[in-house]
Amino acid sequence: MRIVIADCSVDYSGRLDAHLPKAKRVLMLKGDGSVLIHSDGGSYKPLNWMTAPCTMHEEEPSEDEAAAGVERVWRIQATKTDDTLVIRLGQTYLDHEENLGIDPGLTKDGVEAHLQELLADQVELLGDGWRTIRREYPTAIGPVDLMVRTDKNEPVAVEIKRRGGIDGVEQLTRYLELLGRDPLLEGITGIFAAQEITRQARTLAEDRGIRCVILDYDAMRGMDDVESRLF
Repeated sequence: MRIVIADCSVDYSGRLDAHLPKAKRVLMLKGDGSVLIHSDGGSYKPLNWMTAPCTMHEEEPSEDEAAAGVERVWRIQATKTDDTLVIRLGQTYLDHEENLGIDPGLTKDGVEAHLQELLADQVELLGDGWRTIRREYPTAIGPVDLMVRTDKNEPVAVEIKRRGGIDGVEQLTRYLELLGRDPLLEGITGIFAAQEITRQARTLAEDRGIRCVILDYDAMRGMDDVESRLF
């Protein structure tokens, strides 16, 4: 991974156009080719980014750009679309590369991992005639817990949590944005599944067209004693 701290402006063009005026920012160039632009605020979410597969070329600034203090121009072009990210760098404060090695990946807690396994086997809980395509479906920013297909063969990405909060909805939103660029997954929708989901997370999910599903862990693992229920 390469980390650069520099004064820069950013222009993104593609499905939408966006501009970031000149400011001091952190640029992350990941080993898979992804490029992310961060500020000192805004929590973990980058201000803008380009996901792999893409290619980056460094160019000399034009006369006007050089006069404005631009020292380098990075042009990042998406491989499968016309999306382009142009970063104009001025003064650079840090430019460091570090080999992070092979990441072992996220280890879910026991309940979440078991919920994923159970739901993959009991996908009919999500809909009649649904089928599981794959667990841990890969994306450039991490795996989606489940990729399933409806009885109409429509793709659905499922993110599973023990307790579903806003962070989980944001995570699924990023997965859907990436997966939606794949022509084979056109029209993909999302399901946020958990043992419990906070009111704020449910509101955010429904606003983004994401379906929320409550999972009964005991029932799914055959430990629900129906005779002992009051209702």
